[in-house]
Amino acid sequence: MNKIERAALAVEKLKIEYPDAICSLQYADAFQLLVSVRLSAQCTDARVNLVTPALFAALPDAAAFAAAPLEQVEALIRTCGLYKTKAKDLIGIGKMLVDEFGGAVPREMDDLLRLPGVGRKTANLVRGDVFGLPAVVTDTHLIRLANRMGFVQTRDPYKVELAMQKCLPPAESNAFCHRAVLHGRAVCTARTAHCERCCLNELCPRKL
Repeated sequence: MNKIERAALAVEKLKIEYPDAICSLQYADAFQLLVSVRLSAQCTDARVNLVTPALFAALPDAAAFAAAPLEQVEALIRTCGLYKTKAKDLIGIGKMLVDEFGGAVPREMDDLLRLPGVGRKTANLVRGDVFGLPAVVTDTHLIRLANRMGFVQTRDPYKVELAMQKCLPPAESNAFCHRAVLHGRAVCTARTAHCERCCLNELCPRKL
């Protein structure tokens, strides 16, 4: 089997193993997801989900963030780590959204990447989860699985993104990335690959 054929089978097997392919961050709209992903840098999704209810109650939209004092934002997100940098970015995101996009989150990659603190991983997550566009979110779990399964031989996130775009069916790419996170946490972990209970065994170069 070539990579495209193996990727198609991997999509189907992970779909059976993890039927609910959803983001673990809790959000109500595109702006809340954007903020939550920025907060998740070097912080667990579980911690972000504890912080965001009070954050969004106080600052519900881009305009509120744009007008918020830095000290207020810092206090609301302090437990997420790197809170000073994140607070500046969130206020900057709010201001740019208000000034250039009418307060709405844009869907185009180039526009998203102009927002403070937003990289390709965040932009792809928003594009895939909110706008339903083909997207490859290259988090650490996807990068690890892609390498172990022989789809790539690099840990550079951008190179992994481009390579997996070529392998994955576009309509399945976003959900596949969510399932890769679940599989990476449960089975193909950073410390140990539990091949004996892996649903991708027959497709993995380790077993071929």
